[in-house]
Amino acid sequence: MSDLGLIEAAKAGDYAKAEELIEGGADVNQQEEQGWTPLNFAAGRGDLPLVKLLVEKGADVFKVGRDQRTPYMIALAAGRVSVVKYLREMEDEYPGEKPVRQERQYCKAYPLGDLRNYGSWSESRMNWKEKDASNNGNAEERFPDEKIVFIHQDFTVTESMWHNENVIFDNVDSAWKEFCADSLKFKVLDDLDLIVANESNG
Repeated sequence: MSDLGLIEAAKAGDYAKAEELIEGGADVNQQEEQGWTPLNFAAGRGDLPLVKLLVEKGADVFKVGRDQRTPYMIALAAGRVSVVKYLREMEDEYPGEKPVRQERQYCKAYPLGDLRNYGSWSESRMNWKEKDASNNGNAEERFPDEKIVFIHQDFTVTESMWHNENVIFDNVDSAWKEFCADSLKFKVLDDLDLIVANESNG
C-alpha cells in the first residue's frame, strides 16, 4: 500500500477507502510532493462529505502546500460553494492560534450628494495627496454634490479611489454603517459574493 494512499483516495473521491485508511492509522495530514494534503484534494473536488470526514478526523484546515493556499482558498478558486462555507466555518471555530484572514480591499463610488443625506455627515480633508496647487491651502472649498467619492470596506469615504488617501469622512459608527446599508445599499462583498459556483464533482 502506498504511503500516500489517503491522498489517492481523496483524489478519487473514494469516501469508503478514505475512512478505512484513517481507521487503519493513515496520517490525515500526509502531503504529496507539492505539499497538498488529502483535504486540499477533497476541497478542490468539492467533496463535502469527504472534507467533513477529514476535518472531523483531525485534518489541519490551515495546512498549505508549495502554492501557499489553504483548503479554503483551493475550494474558493474551484467554485465549490458548500465546501467554502463549511471550511470558512471551521477556520472561524478553530480554537488555537490561526492566521488572520486578509481583509478584502473594496470600494464603491457614489455622488457626494447622496452621502450628505446622512444626518451626522461632516467633511474634512485628511491624508490629502492632492498636488494641484489650486487646492493646496484651500481645504474649505466645498465639493459639488455631483462629485464622485468612494466608500471603502471600512466605511471611510475618500475623494480618491485609493483607501486611506484623500479621506473626507472617517467618523465611522453603527449609525453611519446602517445609513450606508439602508439608504445607499452599500455592502462589502466577500468571497461568497464573488465566487463562481461549480458544485459538480470531478
